[in-house]
Amino acid sequence: MEENRVIDITTGSFEVHKVVSPPHRSTLLKLKNRLKETFFPDDPLRQFKGQTMKQKLILGAQYFFPILEWCPNYGFNMFKSDIVSGLTIASLAIPQGISYAKLANLPPIVGLYSSFVPPLVYAVLGSSRDLAVGPVSIASLVLGSMLREVVSPTKDPILFLQLAFSSTFFAGLFQASLGFLRLGFIIDFLSKATLIGFMAGAAIIVSLQQLKGLLGITNFTKQMAIIPVLSSVFHTINEWSWQTILMGFCFLVFLLLTRHIGMRKPKLFWVSAGAPLLSVIISTLIVFAIKGQNHGISIIGKLHQGLNPPSWNMLHFSGSYLGLVIKTGIVTGILSLTEGIAVGRTFAALKNYQVDGNKEMIAIGLMNMVGSTTSCYVTTGAFSRSAVNHNAGSKTAMSNIVMAVTVMVTLLFLMPLFQYTPNVVLGAIIVTAVIGLIDIPAAFQIWKIDKFDFLVLLCAFFGVIFVSVQDGLAIAIGISILKVLMQITRPKTVMLGNIPGTGIYRNVDHYKEAMSVAGFLILSIEAPINFANVTYLKERISRWIQDYEEEGAKKQSGLRVVVLDLSPVSAIDTSGISLFKDLSMALEKKGLEFVLVNPIGEVMEKLQRADETKNLMRPDCLFLTVDEAVASLSSTVKYQIPEHV
Repeated sequence: MEENRVIDITTGSFEVHKVVSPPHRSTLLKLKNRLKETFFPDDPLRQFKGQTMKQKLILGAQYFFPILEWCPNYGFNMFKSDIVSGLTIASLAIPQGISYAKLANLPPIVGLYSSFVPPLVYAVLGSSRDLAVGPVSIASLVLGSMLREVVSPTKDPILFLQLAFSSTFFAGLFQASLGFLRLGFIIDFLSKATLIGFMAGAAIIVSLQQLKGLLGITNFTKQMAIIPVLSSVFHTINEWSWQTILMGFCFLVFLLLTRHIGMRKPKLFWVSAGAPLLSVIISTLIVFAIKGQNHGISIIGKLHQGLNPPSWNMLHFSGSYLGLVIKTGIVTGILSLTEGIAVGRTFAALKNYQVDGNKEMIAIGLMNMVGSTTSCYVTTGAFSRSAVNHNAGSKTAMSNIVMAVTVMVTLLFLMPLFQYTPNVVLGAIIVTAVIGLIDIPAAFQIWKIDKFDFLVLLCAFFGVIFVSVQDGLAIAIGISILKVLMQITRPKTVMLGNIPGTGIYRNVDHYKEAMSVAGFLILSIEAPINFANVTYLKERISRWIQDYEEEGAKKQSGLRVVVLDLSPVSAIDTSGISLFKDLSMALEKKGLEFVLVNPIGEVMEKLQRADETKNLMRPDCLFLTVDEAVASLSSTVKYQIPEHV
């Protein structure tokens, strides 16, 4: 134990405040309050208090259908803003929808289907004014890679499509269930460090996968890890097409340049927003004019014209693939839900309004369930489109409706125009979109603040690029849970000392002026006490006592009182109660006093119930503050006080 300065506390006139028991509450009331704080921390029913029945019905309808909240006050000026933002995000959603569908190994048309129906559902059920709904890169990558491990999208495209729709249904079911059951805290296991590392790794994998299109490679690896991908690239040099490389390089530079302009000058958001669609139009015209498909430039080909066909009959609810689609649905559901809610809350904070997390889960979940029956795959709120939507001045979710109508017009009348769109441009669009997921400043900030969190970030990052997307995510979540378990099973205990001239006691390692009190070992346990940590706490407290006694022997002074400050202890279980009983008996055999300070609420109540012999909770063993405990017991501590060290 580190050597500390020691002082004596001079006893004088002081008042000892009685430690009172918490107000009695029935078990039913405690259970009710616990469930309320667990599942309803936002108290959604408070808005109904004191309202008439008619008003309650209106508020209830607005709660489940947020469109009823803003629609009655909707005006022409708001519509002008929403139509501009809706058309702007549509110009981004159309090329991105086609690109992300190919990333998921799905027909390009499915990406446009997924930019039509889901935004309409979200406009009715969603509470964010800025969230722009559609396919996203990470969910597309994970969906495609997980399904491709079992079913080939080229050899059995119909089955692959069926499994994609089925996975989308289960993703939506999982998301909506979290919202209805108020279990949104489950997605909190995806910490910020995990997400940053995962997103950066996935962005690199997605970008490397686009080398197939950017280089014109035909036979490309199906694996996602970085080594097989790079190996495939350099083993197929004979397939590289200089025409494809030239076109890809030119449009990639153009897209990155416009993205840079949009980031540096937010007022020029329309430059970066319109660049993907402009790239598609120009590249399509070039390929059509020079007949690029005859010169090694791969094109999309003919796309089906018309609105989303029903797909409810393609969903798999039984059979050998049920486990696969459920697993894929849960993983993609968690990822898309986390991204959607995070994006929604980010822009809500900028505009100073609230986004209800549980309502968002329900909205995104039902959106995906409906989408799975109308030929759509997993969708959520994408950051890039939402940022454009926000910068374009959207006022309500009407911008999603405008975008959906624009996509509908495209599906009905403009699909033949995309026949000659080169795949290389779609690859460039994807690279430009995902490169923004690599957040180096945020990673550096995590390194500065918490090295263990940075380790989690690195595990997610390297797990994704060297193993696989889903395994990298699982590794990072596992390490994050291990960190939480370590904090639970190895709680921090500190020794407190008195700051001279005050009644304040603080950690002697933190406050160098804090001085140990002669004859007193004052400890603070800074965590709940439960079965998972009682063994460690017993060993650690015994070590504190042993260290104090060894140091005291050198100074010809001894330990007389052990004080436990329980102010930071918010909860305790029966194992924790046994810990105190065992400590009390062990210290009594040594002739030492054992004192508890400020047990709060639940801790106080359980200690009283368990103290049948009335030894643990005697008035002379229970104090409101450390200062009162030391002052009250100092007169009983008789021995020579050492010199200041």
